[in-house]
Amino acid sequence: MKKIIVLLICLSVGNFAGLRAANDQKNKVKYEKKYTDPVLKAMEEDREKEQKLADEATQAIKKRQKTKKEALENLERSLHSDLSGVFPPQSPAAFKSCFHFPPVAQYYTNTCWSFAATSYYESEIFRLSGKKIKLAEMWTVYFEYLEKVRRFVHERGESLVAEGGESNAINRIWKSHGIVPATVFPAINAAGQKHDHARLIDEIRVYLGFVKANSLWDEQDVLNHVTVILNKHLGTPQQRFVYNGKEMTPLEFLHNETPLNMDDYVDVMSTSRYPFYTFQEFTVPDNWWHSKDYLNLPLGEWYGLVVKAIKSGYSVGIGGDVSEPGKLGSQDVCFIPSFDIPQSHINQDAREYRIDNKTTDDDHGIHLVGYARYRGHDWFLIKDSGRSARWGKHEGYYFFRGDYIKLKMLTYTVHKDILKNILPKVK
Repeated sequence: MKKIIVLLICLSVGNFAGLRAANDQKNKVKYEKKYTDPVLKAMEEDREKEQKLADEATQAIKKRQKTKKEALENLERSLHSDLSGVFPPQSPAAFKSCFHFPPVAQYYTNTCWSFAATSYYESEIFRLSGKKIKLAEMWTVYFEYLEKVRRFVHERGESLVAEGGESNAINRIWKSHGIVPATVFPAINAAGQKHDHARLIDEIRVYLGFVKANSLWDEQDVLNHVTVILNKHLGTPQQRFVYNGKEMTPLEFLHNETPLNMDDYVDVMSTSRYPFYTFQEFTVPDNWWHSKDYLNLPLGEWYGLVVKAIKSGYSVGIGGDVSEPGKLGSQDVCFIPSFDIPQSHINQDAREYRIDNKTTDDDHGIHLVGYARYRGHDWFLIKDSGRSARWGKHEGYYFFRGDYIKLKMLTYTVHKDILKNILPKVK
């Protein structure tokens, strides 16, 4: 019995010693090369090959589509008239013109309305005071963007924010924000000193899309964000600057350095949609604030006042449709071709027909600066900021024949003196 007990004790002690020795062999970390499952790897490689083939096929299709598109674009033709029977003046020197600064190009912007209206008021400053002051076109554009955005917020996204506008925006903006000389606010940040607003308007649209999608209608917050975009692309407008040795604000400059009274100017249209001799709304998208300050006149008086103004030494800020076959940039002329409508048939109804079916639209703002009676026709010298006015011999100018003005131009701005016999008839 004693032997058995001793044996059991020995076995127990031995087992304990073995367990202790086993516990002393602790696990240790080690790094091994990651195992790549050969089946999954082969599947991945097959998938990559398939994707590469698909991408190559897509690129081939896109390349073919691009080549086809370019070929079609090369085949595209625009309908134009020849100059048979059209005898325009030979140069701007053939016109009796009022003072205006040389044409300024708008380049990659759709802000013709500001270039045309600014040029008009530069001519008015000279006519009224003899001063030659070149003004900043982009000053008005900057603040007009903010007003468009403000209304976008008020209307919860149902108001147009785009580059286009109407010339009477100048009156609104200058009354609130004044105006500055061109040297104070050149608003060109891009290389090459050419206006390019493509990224500017894209950034504003993307941001406003976010605002609308998320109902972020805090007006000041939205305006602050858009101001950052405008300052990035156009620069920050100076609220005080030095002119002729004197420090002043933009409003002080307008009131003290120019002779302009912005209430002395009237916008005039001619449409049978509304009663004549009444002030009405010009119903186009670029009149985004729905201004009803347009005096509506019969076509005969409307056109007669244009002739009267320019013959009397007043220029005219004018705008309308410039997408006709008789608009020939390479030859600097605009006229109504005989295959369109005979000149003797241009009347209120012919004009209205085109307005109603949208073949006359609100395309472009320009500045009418001269007149000539040449070979039995009225011809007008047009100062134009658009690109097509730089395709011909006379950079920045067009010669508009009277029939084009009658049929295709929609509105104009003129000093109230020209309307002194008309305004008493206004209801």
